[in-house]
Amino acid sequence: MIHLHWFLPTAGDSREIAGFGAVAGRRPPSFEYLTLVARAAEDLGFDAVLTPTGTYCEDSWIATSSLLAATERLRFLVAFRPGTITPTLAAHMAATFQQLSGGRVLLNVVSGGDDEEQRRYGDWLGHDERYDRTDEFLTVVRGAWSGTPFTFTGAHYRVEGAIVSTPPDPVPPIFFGGASAAAVRVAARQADVYLTWGEPPDMVAERLRTVRDLADAEGRTLGFGIRLHVIARDRAEDAWAEADRLLAAMDPEVVAESQRRMTASQSVGQQRMASLHGGDMDRLLVSPNLWAGFGLVRGGAGTALVGSHEEIADRIAEYHDLGIDHFILSGQPHLEEAFWFGEGVTPLLAARGLIDGPVRGWTPGHGVTSGDSLGPRVDARPGTGR
Repeated sequence: MIHLHWFLPTAGDSREIAGFGAVAGRRPPSFEYLTLVARAAEDLGFDAVLTPTGTYCEDSWIATSSLLAATERLRFLVAFRPGTITPTLAAHMAATFQQLSGGRVLLNVVSGGDDEEQRRYGDWLGHDERYDRTDEFLTVVRGAWSGTPFTFTGAHYRVEGAIVSTPPDPVPPIFFGGASAAAVRVAARQADVYLTWGEPPDMVAERLRTVRDLADAEGRTLGFGIRLHVIARDRAEDAWAEADRLLAAMDPEVVAESQRRMTASQSVGQQRMASLHGGDMDRLLVSPNLWAGFGLVRGGAGTALVGSHEEIADRIAEYHDLGIDHFILSGQPHLEEAFWFGEGVTPLLAARGLIDGPVRGWTPGHGVTSGDSLGPRVDARPGTGR
């Protein structure tokens, strides 16, 4: 079955795509706004929200724990970096979160792909060394959750009798991504769900085959997830008009600077994202309904599913056929686009039997009364970058 997740914009939100320049109409990541997004995601039937990690995001542990009392069912996929915390402390924090939330934490372990940002946190390891450290880190985390004092000596960590007071129940699944050989090796050994960015289906299929083969060699079976933006509308032409609007709002200087930074990135996944379009605004349609406009100015996930609700449901089903079960989605802005997807695409997936359980609707009293009021129609106009 498909698991649908949304994104919590702890770096702020906007009607434009944030890049390395100023963002017009920015919404700060206040508690009130993050609560709106989280409640919308919960009531629209999303299973969890991914909370990012990085210099320009609010702290993921604090942000998500602050939203527990504002939600009832929604789970939180907390991203964090092994280089900034000891493994026993991470195991303790996750176990406490699981205990106090009633089992609502998932973990996204991010080894880090940019030397400059890692050094801000005092982390001077190279790319492959960071993944070797992550391997040891997760070995200790799982050992501390085992209920038996765990002792370990490795190249990066040495612990004696690591344990948490109450082992987490259920044990939080580990979501883990990375396209390099070092990353997929760790994923095969340690991940529960391997994550990929939204590449065209043929590229995703190749990646999944590689990871499956490595996991098989370890005697393990992994789940798979994909990170995508979405622009879903009643009519395809309205969705593409919104993509055109986002593209028109991009400052060419910001595009150029963003591309310079991304092509210089050590992240293999980032290099693969950049290769889809090469910074060319006329090469943004990289697969049916898969638009790479986000990647012109934004690092990380750079593609969006764009089209009618039916078309996007078709593309999700296509990825699901490859083996993708977890879809981590987002949009600009996150509040409005959650409604477009949750009210337009989710019912279609339910009708096809691809998601489990009833589709929930918006509950009045959560701060907004109408999905339609959050999703203004956009007049169709000739497409750009398609």
